[in-house]
Amino acid sequence: MTDTALPEPTREQALLFARVRRMMLIAGLTTALAISAVLTAIGYRLFHEEGSPGAADVTAVLPKGAKIMAAAVAGDRLVVTLDVGGMTEIHTFDAHTLKPAGRLRFSWEP
Repeated sequence: MTDTALPEPTREQALLFARVRRMMLIAGLTTALAISAVLTAIGYRLFHEEGSPGAADVTAVLPKGAKIMAAAVAGDRLVVTLDVGGMTEIHTFDAHTLKPAGRLRFSWEP
């Protein structure tokens, strides 16, 4: 069995090896930084409460004789369409707080 002796690298080869090691170190540190940023973002989203209220019991007062025709969620709004004595009204509420956000009434021209 013969031992193969590795020749000493030349100066150019030694510089190339050092450059490759430095580039690998930079790539490794960048990857570690990216992974830690992603894990930090995930941890923040899991453990940080954004002030969202729990289950809320809200009673919305409708006009007398109103009938709910439709209800839908549009973005961060709850939209309720009402029939009030033959006229159509649209009431919007904030979906997170359930506070009234606006009201739109439709009527006929005289």
